[in-house]
Amino acid sequence: MQSDLISESYRKEQAALHATGTYGTAALQFGELVSELVSRTKAKTLLDYGCGSKRSLASVLDCNVLYEGYDPAVPAFSAEPDPAEIVACIDVLEHIEPKLLDSVLDHIRSKTQRYAFLSIHCGPAVKTLSDGRNAHLIQEPPSWWLPKIMRRFDLRSFVRSPAGFWVTVCPGPTQN
Repeated sequence: MQSDLISESYRKEQAALHATGTYGTAALQFGELVSELVSRTKAKTLLDYGCGSKRSLASVLDCNVLYEGYDPAVPAFSAEPDPAEIVACIDVLEHIEPKLLDSVLDHIRSKTQRYAFLSIHCGPAVKTLSDGRNAHLIQEPPSWWLPKIMRRFDLRSFVRSPAGFWVTVCPGPTQN
C-alpha cells in the first residue's frame, strides 16, 4: 500500500527533512480548530495524517481524544493506521508527489469515518528538496484542489487563509 502513497526515493527525502528538526510544524496553528471539531462532534478518535516526526498537532490539542499519528516518511509512525472518526491532514497534501495524489486522497477517505480537516498551502514553501525543487510539489489554487477533494468528500466548510485554505469535509460517495 505504501508504494501507492510515496515512492521510496521521496520517502528518504522526506525522512531526511524531518530529521532536521525544523520541518513539519504547521499543525501548531490548527490545534484550536481541530480541538473544536473534536469537541463539537464528540469524536473519540483522531488520526493525524502526515503527522511528521514531531507530531506537533498532538502537542496543541485541547480536547479528550484518542490520538494516532501516521506518516509514511517517519518509520515510527509509518504503520497502516486505523480508521478514525476525524482525520486531520494539515499542510501535507501540497508535499505529495503529484502522480500519487489521487491514491493519497483515496487513502485519507478510507480512514475517515465522520469528518476530515484538510489544510492546504497553495504557494511555494520556504524549504527546498535536495535536488533543488520546492518542498511544495503541488502549488495550485483552491479551484484546482476542491474538485479532487469533493470527488471523495462532501464539503462542510471552506475557509481561505493568506497562504491557502482549509476545509472540513465528510465522507461522500466515491466517484471516479
